[in-house]
Amino acid sequence: MTVKELRLVVTAEDYDEAVVFYRDVLGLPERASYSSENGRVTILEVERATLEIADPGQAEFIDEVEVGRRVAGKYRVALEVEDSAATTRQLVDAGATVIAQPTRTPWNSLNARLETPGGIQLTLFTELDLK
Repeated sequence: MTVKELRLVVTAEDYDEAVVFYRDVLGLPERASYSSENGRVTILEVERATLEIADPGQAEFIDEVEVGRRVAGKYRVALEVEDSAATTRQLVDAGATVIAQPTRTPWNSLNARLETPGGIQLTLFTELDLK
């Protein structure tokens, strides 16, 4: 068996706001969009996807490093960006709420934690040792 694609499906109460946030502000290219009498869906592309599985202790440690306390639920989306500080400012202007400002982590990245329109907890990270 081979998995060919990882697709995260987000159900957003304010569909238009979510599409603008991810497609227009974050710049994720639109692969396709569909609409019918049953509803609408937009499929956005990312360059690469991984599935990160953490035990509760590691999840708690990550929250402690990024935020200072346990805040994430069972799922959190992490996006690697060129400049997590600048991207944080852009996303706040587009309606995201800062949970924690960009913080240098023990694994040498600059990570910020946000809540997006629609309630998804988002980590923005920039790898610092690649700079």
